[in-house]
Amino acid sequence: MENDILSQVPKMISESELKDALTFLPVYDENIRNADSSVRLLALSDIYKIYIPSDMSIEIYGKLYLTMIRSLQKKQTTDAITQLNANYKAINGAPFVGIIGGGDSFTIIGESGIGKSSAIMRAIGFAGGSNVIHTEIPHTRIIPFLLCQCPHDCSVKGMLIEILRQTDTIIGSNYYEQAVRARATTDMLIGSVSQVAVNHIGLLIIDEIQNLAEHKGGHKMMAMLTQLINNSGIAICMVGTNQSKVLFESDFRLARRSLGLTYERQLYGKYFYDFCTTLFQYQYLKNYTPITDGVIRWLYEHSAGIISLVVSIFHDAQELAILRQSNERLDIGLLNEAYKNRMQMIERYIVPNDKNKRSTNKIAVKDTVLLNRSVGYADNGVNVNEIVMNARRKALNVVNELKEAGYIIEVHI
Repeated sequence: MENDILSQVPKMISESELKDALTFLPVYDENIRNADSSVRLLALSDIYKIYIPSDMSIEIYGKLYLTMIRSLQKKQTTDAITQLNANYKAINGAPFVGIIGGGDSFTIIGESGIGKSSAIMRAIGFAGGSNVIHTEIPHTRIIPFLLCQCPHDCSVKGMLIEILRQTDTIIGSNYYEQAVRARATTDMLIGSVSQVAVNHIGLLIIDEIQNLAEHKGGHKMMAMLTQLINNSGIAICMVGTNQSKVLFESDFRLARRSLGLTYERQLYGKYFYDFCTTLFQYQYLKNYTPITDGVIRWLYEHSAGIISLVVSIFHDAQELAILRQSNERLDIGLLNEAYKNRMQMIERYIVPNDKNKRSTNKIAVKDTVLLNRSVGYADNGVNVNEIVMNARRKALNVVNELKEAGYIIEVHI
């Protein structure tokens, strides 16, 4: 039976081919820059479809694929049949007994906006997530990956019902309807979902797991998930932000379940540089602007390496210029305007991850370097004297104003 199941799973993509497979770049025609503003505004949303895999993407694909395979290998075995019988008895009042076990459950934890969910969805797509596995003896359908979201109120019953509903949607069963009709209690639902998981689910992925740390019912939900793992043998991948660490670190049993992948914001390195360079090829303003090292550094300092913020700034800057139909040039001045107008709520969270900076025993000294000194103009055509005079009139920091205009950079010595 195992060979029948695994034969329907796509082969694992080698690392040398994986980056090309995961990459997605929308079609772009540079003639779009001459189109009407309405056409350009609609086409501008294509930049949100850009996906360039990072090391995180590669690691997540491998972890999800291999864990799913291990879970599928347990299907239709003698232990799985014994577990089904034990679960049936538990639904009718007997104590729950874990036979298969699911020690390969893990977490994916990282800050919001770094691309966890996108990496997971891309990985699922290439690991057979949308292809339901069919077996004839016994006749059943298996979902390689089932993705659910943790309820905001941490309702145990709500989570169990959602798993049944998602399963019904994919394989056309009626487990949700049966549970509602029977007015199933939470204990009955745990037994029913365990049965469904044994028969139909490969890897269960639960997103927004940080909700558990923000609600007093978080420990009850974790206890239910632990019981579900023991009673079904499937692995559960829990995905959340750094806030979820508080819950997992509060108890050894939870900490053991939270072993997995942890990610931080992008460093200012090759991936960030290459991503910005590719992103800048998708310009929809009338005047094309080549990217510079100064622009890339500015994007990093104003996004702290959070890729989703880089894309938002890049999108909103072009949107502002097209809407007002003036100064259609993607320079630092326009980027800074978009940042100030559209990103005010997140400004206090922007703290760049500078782990890649050179460490030294000496105290780091910041030296200011003036750019375009002989020309007297910044990249956006603003005269340095105008910037200085304007800063003095408004009692602003002159150095900060010159820095935001792209006129100076800070060099860490």
